[in-house]
Amino acid sequence: MGSQAVPRFYSSEPLFGGVAPEVMEASLLRLAAENERYLSELPGQAGCCKDCRTVEFIFLLAEKWHLDHSARYQAVELLERFMIKQVEQICKSPSENMEGTKEGSSRSSLKEQMYDTFVLRLVSCIQLASKLSLHYNIVNSNTALKFLQSLKYSYTKQELLESELAVLETLQFQINVSTPLAYIELLLEVLGHNGCLLPAKPLHQMCVQLLDFLYLEREAIYDTLLKTAIENSTPSELQVAKFLAVKEDFMLLAVGIISTSAFVLNPEHWKQVVEHLNCITGITSQSILEFSYAVLKHVLGSTTPKQQRRK
Repeated sequence: MGSQAVPRFYSSEPLFGGVAPEVMEASLLRLAAENERYLSELPGQAGCCKDCRTVEFIFLLAEKWHLDHSARYQAVELLERFMIKQVEQICKSPSENMEGTKEGSSRSSLKEQMYDTFVLRLVSCIQLASKLSLHYNIVNSNTALKFLQSLKYSYTKQELLESELAVLETLQFQINVSTPLAYIELLLEVLGHNGCLLPAKPLHQMCVQLLDFLYLEREAIYDTLLKTAIENSTPSELQVAKFLAVKEDFMLLAVGIISTSAFVLNPEHWKQVVEHLNCITGITSQSILEFSYAVLKHVLGSTTPKQQRRK
């Protein structure tokens, strides 16, 4: 059974302008608290599975199976969090196996299992993400198995179900994590309520394109952002380590993507958008500007918007 066609009545684009102010405020506070909580507990392996090849693989599969953008980002984040848990388990295994050679073999076995099942787990994360995406186009077992068989894997339907369960249990069934797109869409709603002059629909479309680009060029863009922020082309190991929290900050990412989109669509209104974003999130205009500079440098090879050097 192949992938299903997208129903004609379904639109993956959000409708802006219909959210009550008190709901917007509560949602914004919830996302901000969720973001801060994640950053305060940030594991050292964060970002380990967001390399461009893995992200591109997920994006291409999501497109093949007609999933919306929310599902593809959800799949990336689920795989990332699942693999971090796997790495943590491997790192802990020696201390939990104190019987001489058994600790080495146990760790090696866990590594081999992680490598051997990586594609299976990736597909399971996409399946789970499809089930969270309004249930309009779920990737069922037959579709997933057909794809895996095309890659010469010989998994059974039972193994596929067990893989989904393994992901769920490892993440303690906490799979409905907010993606950067959720932050972007809420901030666009707030911007519209606050009188932003740019219409939300084209801004949203540009944001999605730039968010895709950032996911695919993540390391290069954040490397530029780090060097811009410290005004040094050779950051120290300590600066790189501290910068991990910046790379995993979804609120900063959302603000930066909206700012960049506003600049691309209408530079005349860009400063107003930045001021609004600063007031809404508390993120400084300088930080927003630096993020936009880093993204645009890789999108266009441009140095605009011009950096305002700190005095």
